[in-house]
Amino acid sequence: MGGARTERLTKVYGAGDMAVRALDEVSVAFPAGRFTAIMGPSGAGKSTLMHCVAGLEDATSGKVYVGDQELGSLSDRRLTRLRRERIGFVFQAFNLLPTLTAKDNIVLPMTLAGTHPDPEWLDTVVRVLRLGQRLTHKPSELSGGQQQRVALARALVTRPRIVFADEPTGNLDSRTGAEVLDLLRGAVDDLGQTVAMVTHDPVAAGYADAVVFLADGRIVDVMDEPTADRVLDRMRGLGDRS
Repeated sequence: MGGARTERLTKVYGAGDMAVRALDEVSVAFPAGRFTAIMGPSGAGKSTLMHCVAGLEDATSGKVYVGDQELGSLSDRRLTRLRRERIGFVFQAFNLLPTLTAKDNIVLPMTLAGTHPDPEWLDTVVRVLRLGQRLTHKPSELSGGQQQRVALARALVTRPRIVFADEPTGNLDSRTGAEVLDLLRGAVDDLGQTVAMVTHDPVAAGYADAVVFLADGRIVDVMDEPTADRVLDRMRGLGDRS
């Protein structure tokens, strides 16, 4: 599959006296088949980093690679196609279409692209995420945890190079949040997926293989084999109050 990486990635909003340097020469890797958490105080650049690596925002300078593909070299059309085929997204708000069944929501990216899912892979994703009894249900008939599992299935169904999860447990109670984190962990361990997750939660970060800490648009630390307590101590050191 292949992960993603940046080389001296810089993102500046505005110009002149109003310029804000959201990312300052960030070089980071999200290795294939690994679960990486992105943490830091509010305003550190976490979401900007995710949006630039996912091709949702252009870099001001530096390079972003998804697999072997450098995003800055792509036309808008090819970039849109890469996002659709190579990148999966899981958002805090689920972003499911209320009029569609769970199955139709899951295959929506492929429907829009005019392609069809690999039946064997779709069956695997549905089985791993325990959605077999829910495929004909609409979002209003599902719990929050079930809706987030549908959103995760939608992110996985195209077999992307990398899945970005933006505060995926932010709207869930702690028990349901733990279930979603177990599923992300399982997507890495059982399906060989690559996951990068933005989170404020040290407990969530403890599920990852590594944590990248940002502050003021720069990487200030990388922690391997994180635990919730070690992450919390490091966040206190960064002065996080969120």
